[in-house]
Amino acid sequence: MSGTTGALRLARLLVRPNQLRRRSDRFESCVILLLAVVFLAAVAAAPWLGERLYDSKRAEAAQLHPAMAVLTQAGPSGDYMTSAGQAAARWRAPDGRQHKGILTTMTAPGILNAPAGARVKVWLTAAGQPETPPASAAETVFSSVIMAIGMVFGAAVPVVMCYWVCRLVLDRCRLAAWASEWSLTGPRWTTRL
Repeated sequence: MSGTTGALRLARLLVRPNQLRRRSDRFESCVILLLAVVFLAAVAAAPWLGERLYDSKRAEAAQLHPAMAVLTQAGPSGDYMTSAGQAAARWRAPDGRQHKGILTTMTAPGILNAPAGARVKVWLTAAGQPETPPASAAETVFSSVIMAIGMVFGAAVPVVMCYWVCRLVLDRCRLAAWASEWSLTGPRWTTRL
């Protein structure tokens, strides 16, 4: 309750008429209010977009079918320098037809250092083509959360930059106005010997 009343008090302070407030101060208050609305909209949209990303990843994973492939040639050697390669294999598609083709370490990570005749797990499309394995549920949740957090920080940076540029311009205008007013008032305050 006190947080809400504090926010209302701050909002009233920003928009309430005040004879001491300059036009640049009122403009700065409007800019702050606008940037706060933009940032809060990004914060509100971030979980929604994270959920959409999660749903799309899970829908993609639901369209893939696990299968076992038998290597017809030995898989690539996976030493510390290289972990990419390919090997010929055969597998049965979801519709029951036999397929032959090339598996890569992207579509079947299990082919690294596997001998010919080894069985490796692959993920197939409905047409029987190998596809990159789907991310686990934990990985999908993690990437969705990271995307949502990134969106919040991604919105914060331009908001802060806009405020900083606005403040810089307004401060220069205020300083110029002060210098102009002081050039008229200053000589009356000083005495000459």
